[in-house]
Amino acid sequence: MESARKGKKILIVDDEPDVTLTFKVILQGIGFTVDTCEDPLVALSNFRPGFYDLVILDIKMQKMNGFELYSEMLKMDNQVRICFITAGEMYYDNVPKKKEEEEQYCELDTERFIQKPISNADFMMRIKRIMKLNENQLVQKRIEENYTRVD
Repeated sequence: MESARKGKKILIVDDEPDVTLTFKVILQGIGFTVDTCEDPLVALSNFRPGFYDLVILDIKMQKMNGFELYSEMLKMDNQVRICFITAGEMYYDNVPKKKEEEEQYCELDTERFIQKPISNADFMMRIKRIMKLNENQLVQKRIEENYTRVD
């Protein structure tokens, strides 16, 4: 899963090979370094904290759904940045969740949910917007940390 190129790194986890390939080609075309994985358990075993700038997870996968994978990744890296992709008929409300997961997912910005099918242009724009949100959140966090130290 490791990439040799430097720059913004994205991991895509989706159990449909055609989806991972399509999204990878689109994102590489606009300058991202992209790794893909079609098995959520393999993705989890190879996950390294702080390595990816964004992790894109399909919600509905075999073995482990995207929310479960996110929860496990979050235990390893509480700064992991996630975006969920979902099929047109699959919605957040239809995914079974534990109470603590319910609260956690409700805190996620709706901007971080992308519904398939999506055009290439719309996908590129959404990912660029999410990456910008990530940068803004990082800057805000640093400001808050510096403000707390001054007090």
